[in-house]
Amino acid sequence: MADTQRLDTKAAADYLRDHLPGFDAPIEAVKFEGGQSNPTFLLKTGAGNYVLRRKPPGQLLKSAHAVDREFRVQRALFDSDVPVARMHVLCEDAAVIGSDFYVMDHVVGRNFNEPTLDGLTTQERSAVIDDMNRVLAALHDVDIDAAGLNDYGPPGHYLERQVARWSKQYRASETKDLPDMNLLMQRLVEEMPPDDGQRTLVHGDYRIDNMIFESAGTRCLAVLDWELSTIGHPFADLASVIMQWQLPAGSEGRGLAGVERASLGLPSDQAFIEAYCARRGLPGIDNFGYYLAFCFFRMAAIIQGVLRRALDGNASNPERAMQLGVYVPLFAQNGLEALR
Repeated sequence: MADTQRLDTKAAADYLRDHLPGFDAPIEAVKFEGGQSNPTFLLKTGAGNYVLRRKPPGQLLKSAHAVDREFRVQRALFDSDVPVARMHVLCEDAAVIGSDFYVMDHVVGRNFNEPTLDGLTTQERSAVIDDMNRVLAALHDVDIDAAGLNDYGPPGHYLERQVARWSKQYRASETKDLPDMNLLMQRLVEEMPPDDGQRTLVHGDYRIDNMIFESAGTRCLAVLDWELSTIGHPFADLASVIMQWQLPAGSEGRGLAGVERASLGLPSDQAFIEAYCARRGLPGIDNFGYYLAFCFFRMAAIIQGVLRRALDGNASNPERAMQLGVYVPLFAQNGLEALR
């Protein structure tokens, strides 16, 4: 069984001493509990703290857990209108600690696990979500040529590529037959809108718990977890926010379903979409239900992969992975409902 919970701190420190100027060894490593993809550790040193993010050890799906891509996109975005941590070192020699990894700054701030933003005032909630909207619009307005990211994703129809890719990933990690998932994949192909030519940088998993905000303010300091980023269609990122909000509220679903948003200072789905369109100078979005269905489908495929890694023994958080696995049918059902 692959060990995703520990880090060879001596090997990591020896490598970083030679590759990171000013690095002060030895180190203490503390694994972050959140996340189901690339195991992430806080590195505590005498000279300051860093964050190390690695591929999981063990057998992985092809093209998954691409830490080199995460490193590249965040380095390209540093000092842009899209806040990211400063990148330091990328190690593509798996022999060092057992898998590829990179090291970045530790951004000090607060992270909200649920979009209800418990503990904030109504004004603070409104401001946090508005800054989330601002950053998303800024991300999609990045000049990918100037940022050196024009080749960060293949040309052609993004949705067509993504549906094909995640269908293949889902089949590779499938554990039982789910008729709703089969139908959702079929309908996403049959009802796919034509390519409208929009081609922007996309995050791929844009949601509140993948962001760090000021400790005592409402401005975003860093967007995290860029594993699914590529060049694609911006409305898929926007739909991923709305998808999250349509899930049940609470620590499991981490959504806003059934929540009285106005009294909490939280916007409706439509208000968030309209604010985004205003920031990007768009008249509106046609066929938004398709993009929403696509996001439910992709998340179902991702969670299925998480479940498969748990069963194979190399999940970042095995217990949480098994809990998440039961939601695959729900995401498939929600995807079909979005298409209706």
